[in-house]
Amino acid sequence: MAENKTRPTDTSVVQFLGQTENPKRRADAFALDALFRRVTGFKPKMWGPSMVGYGSYHYIYDSGRQGDFLATGFAPRKANLSIYIMPGYQDYSAILALLGKHKTGKSCLYVNNLEDIDLDVLETLIRTGLADLGAKWPVTPT
Repeated sequence: MAENKTRPTDTSVVQFLGQTENPKRRADAFALDALFRRVTGFKPKMWGPSMVGYGSYHYIYDSGRQGDFLATGFAPRKANLSIYIMPGYQDYSAILALLGKHKTGKSCLYVNNLEDIDLDVLETLIRTGLADLGAKWPVTPT
């Protein structure tokens, strides 16, 4: 069975965030790091070259495929901030309705700027996502 391509690395999160080219995106990335640290209580860890993760979990699918992945986190992309809530966003419509300007994918939330969203609502989303994930697979600190 193929292994995950995205794995934890020893790259410095602070150094990675500091290299974000766009000054506004860089400031938002550092603000997200502070928010995720406070909400999760976990130290960040780089996953692959561009994902900042907080906590991890081991999954085993019905197919037998298994692996480890970040429990929650974000990536400061050029086009937007990608925020990862691992159970996915399908059951969070009531929370998302209060968030502000965003788009969603299966497990990704796309935000152009932090000023476009309510950070208290994002905090609720992070907490809810971690609780839901932890109910299915135990989350361990990073």
